[in-house]
Amino acid sequence: MNWPYEWQIGWRYTRAGRAGRRNGFISFISAISMVGIALGVAALIIVLSVMNGFQKEVRDRMLAVISHIEVFERDGVALPDWRATAAKARENTAVVGAAPFIAAQSLIARGDEMRGTIVRGISPPEEATVTEIGARLRDSTLAQLQPGAWKIVLGIELARQLRVKEGDSITIVAPGGQVTPAGVVPRLKAFTVAGTFEAGHYEYDSGLALIHVDDAAKLYRLEGPSGVQLKLKDPQTAREVAFQLATRIGPGLVVRDWTRTNRNWFDAVQIEKRMMFIILTLIVAVAAFNLVSTLVMTVTDKRADIAILRTLGASPRSVMGIFVVQGATSGIIGTALGVTLGLLVAVNIDVIVPAIERLLNVSFLPGSIYLISRMPSDPQMADILPIGVISLLLAFVATLYPSWRASRVNPAEALRYE
Repeated sequence: MNWPYEWQIGWRYTRAGRAGRRNGFISFISAISMVGIALGVAALIIVLSVMNGFQKEVRDRMLAVISHIEVFERDGVALPDWRATAAKARENTAVVGAAPFIAAQSLIARGDEMRGTIVRGISPPEEATVTEIGARLRDSTLAQLQPGAWKIVLGIELARQLRVKEGDSITIVAPGGQVTPAGVVPRLKAFTVAGTFEAGHYEYDSGLALIHVDDAAKLYRLEGPSGVQLKLKDPQTAREVAFQLATRIGPGLVVRDWTRTNRNWFDAVQIEKRMMFIILTLIVAVAAFNLVSTLVMTVTDKRADIAILRTLGASPRSVMGIFVVQGATSGIIGTALGVTLGLLVAVNIDVIVPAIERLLNVSFLPGSIYLISRMPSDPQMADILPIGVISLLLAFVATLYPSWRASRVNPAEALRYE
């Protein structure tokens, strides 16, 4: 083996030392340090993968109901020509679908029950090209939304709160009243429930209602659609495409992508993810700095060996390198084991969690409480790579002080009582 002797001795110290009570104890402490690093790295990978999985699951359910980009008039009035706006947006190759819409906040009443909701006017054929819900329900529930039919499709939770079913009548109270000799009275319109939809996202299942865009224009006294919804090839490019469209379409129109529509939620998720990363990194740091005690004990135990190496011509830098190699090797082994364990659990979490639930007879994510009844996981290299690098850096830093102490051993003092 043509490795430098510092590497060879450092590796020997890492794997040897089982004989004798003292050496055995040092080896045990070293193994505990490696296991601690491995468990910390694995926990960090698993937690961040599960958080990524939840974020992806909620995002997919959200994008089943809303479009990737919305283009609308700044003052909330009708677009002069929504088809021309859609055609101009389609000049961008990232845009693959466009549909008109009208959105307004209203009250929906049924008997004594009244709920605030977003009423969205849509065109079912075009809606199918921009949202998953539109494509799934186009030929069934949404097909009943015809101009002048005054029918409405409710989110399943909203229908449950209002205690209505298909065929029942509800009343929409539009914002802004109409002036009569008796004063200002609210504008009311009766609709027939054509059915319900379920997106799997409580905010939309409980706060969204769909009607035909022509009925919405009449209800809200608009001359036509107030905006255009766009679908992209890749939802992750929404911000870049929105910026490009804003410069192309021109002033007077607002271009808003789905990440800004739900900005508070995504910001909260990112903050939680960063905080969890910091907290679990501290656990890895504690495990990594256990290497300090291991190396200090090793240096104390190997003082005679260090002295002999110094008398044979080894420089202080070479002695320091030996113990850096020993500590770094423990860090590399612990990090590798942690990454392997973390990925195995993260990739198979959909099998592991149900097995634990059956074993303990519990349910970690009851469907009646949470939106998601299974534990999702989405390991990403953008998380795993920094975790591995940080773990290795912490292990390396932990070796510096004990290694420096080893390089300062005085050969005469170390051999005096040998």
